[in-house]
Amino acid sequence: MSKRTLEGSHRKKVRKSGFLSRSQSPTGRRVLKARRKKGRKMLVKY
Repeated sequence: MSKRTLEGSHRKKVRKSGFLSRSQSPTGRRVLKARRKKGRKMLVKY
């Protein structure tokens, strides 16, 4: 039996694309602003 190739790390995902990391960078804030404008229920996935 072969090993699963994708073993996602929750911590890595959160640090890369979580709310806090989005709100710290200018481009991330732009993403949040766009998602608010569009009326997304969830601004970020994690």
